[in-house]
Amino acid sequence: MAFTLSHEHVLITSAGIQTTFPEFVPRDETIEEGVQLFKDAKAGGVDTIFDLTTHDLGRDIRVVEAVSRGSGVNIIAATGTWRDIPRVFWTAEVDEIANLYVRELDEGIEGTGIRPGIIKVANDVGGVTDEGEIVLRAAARAHQKTGAPIYTHTWAPERVGDQQVKIFEDEGVDLNRVCVGHSNDTTDLDYLKGLLDKGVWIGLDRYHPVARPGVPDWRTRTDTAKALIDAGYGDRLMMGHDAQVRLRIASKEAFAERMRLNPDKFLFISRNALPYLKENGGTDADVQNIMVNNPRRYIEGAS
Repeated sequence: MAFTLSHEHVLITSAGIQTTFPEFVPRDETIEEGVQLFKDAKAGGVDTIFDLTTHDLGRDIRVVEAVSRGSGVNIIAATGTWRDIPRVFWTAEVDEIANLYVRELDEGIEGTGIRPGIIKVANDVGGVTDEGEIVLRAAARAHQKTGAPIYTHTWAPERVGDQQVKIFEDEGVDLNRVCVGHSNDTTDLDYLKGLLDKGVWIGLDRYHPVARPGVPDWRTRTDTAKALIDAGYGDRLMMGHDAQVRLRIASKEAFAERMRLNPDKFLFISRNALPYLKENGGTDADVQNIMVNNPRRYIEGAS
């Protein structure tokens, strides 16, 4: 795996769009752009990404495959469900959904034989909804049947990770196989240390040169990483951007502006956050842990 970004996306759309309205999704352009972006990332030292795009985010595994093969970057795909939980899941039995994730993990995605390596689930502002809990429990049971790790999307300012971990504990999940993502949307060290003390990993995986309103900027996010390293948690942290090659759930204008403001693309962490971390006392060993050792240990299930 080597140098790994723990939370990225190639293509985000919505479930079923590629099949029903294929002209809406620029698949060929996404592949062309993705190959070039990830070739640039590879030249800049990136070896692997976790692509945490699920079925409800329009996961297109053939696009992911083409970008990986064309660029030379390893891409670990995901099963699971994001925030756009299908209505049919709202009243489904937990094990019904778990078995769908298990099938993808064991047999591959959509008949391709390409097996995901991660189970992705999501809860956001307002915390875990009733349907969100069903999906969390399904992920937990799929994990127990397959050993696949779980990676969550959260809203850290409301400490949503605590709610997720409580459900995973109730389901008997090995918390060493859980990463609570988007944890650098907060500077609440008590919350973050509390999660880490439970035994989970945390994803410091939202990095962009321009901060969204109400969340920390990239330097403050890196200060939080350094504070956690100093507190002894450097072997439980991973980093990513939550960046995309193409994002169709935002307007074309908004996404173009987002890309314009980030000339470093998938190398922003390498060119900005990691040098800043080292300027402020981080070591080469810290970087090696966060970007190389920890993602590998998370995937392998090493403690």
